[in-house]
Amino acid sequence: MPQRAPLPRTMLLIDTERFSDRDDVQQALLRRMLFSLVDRVLLTAGVDQTMRLRADRGDAVMELIDPAVPLTTLLRALLTDLPAELRAMNRMAASSTQLRLRAVLAGGYVAIDEYDGWVGTDLNDACRLLDADPLRSALRGRAGDFVLCVSDSVHAGIVRHQHTGIPAEEFSHITVPTKNGPLPAWLHDPLRPSLPHPVDAGHGPQTPPARAAATGPAGAAAAGGIEFHGTNHGAVANQITGGITFGAPVSADE
Repeated sequence: MPQRAPLPRTMLLIDTERFSDRDDVQQALLRRMLFSLVDRVLLTAGVDQTMRLRADRGDAVMELIDPAVPLTTLLRALLTDLPAELRAMNRMAASSTQLRLRAVLAGGYVAIDEYDGWVGTDLNDACRLLDADPLRSALRGRAGDFVLCVSDSVHAGIVRHQHTGIPAEEFSHITVPTKNGPLPAWLHDPLRPSLPHPVDAGHGPQTPPARAAATGPAGAAAAGGIEFHGTNHGAVANQITGGITFGAPVSADE
């Protein structure tokens, strides 16, 4: 049988935090919560059952979505509708069945073989992002219950263009180490200032920001700061490791 050709797809991967810590009854409930949440959010984004394929991964779900669905619409739903639905769901859930989710949105080519398996390097990369430490750490350190990461291609094609409802400044560049080399991606973190891409084609080197006040006595006075005179025995890398002498400036012949 000839190999089936890979087709362009939008990939949405969502995983549940600490799923294996729950007992069987709790896991069954978490799965129902996850699947119903994804169904509602995708329907809100205009993705009906004819435009998607689902792979059940137990504590996770993977969706292959028809590329005819606008990424802007899907991304807005993930940034607004999904967190709001998740908050409402968790308000009604017991503490033992709180649903906390990591998600990756990526684009690329995926082939579906004769065994209904999904094959593709782009899909492999999306799975690596979903399991990466930066995404796990971001969810652990977040007060909310949801964290989203987008692939470099989704950021380049959609996020950086500042479409309505998709604030590019809320995405920070991350790099995930893999056995095939570093994998760039972008983490949505609205509470953290965005960092520029390390290589931004079309822009020259970034000019360092000007200092708030000049150094020396004149600058200190202008800034309303404290003037220091004398000797500093150990100011290295913004840390003081020795003593500081206060007083008049020390002349060379003293």
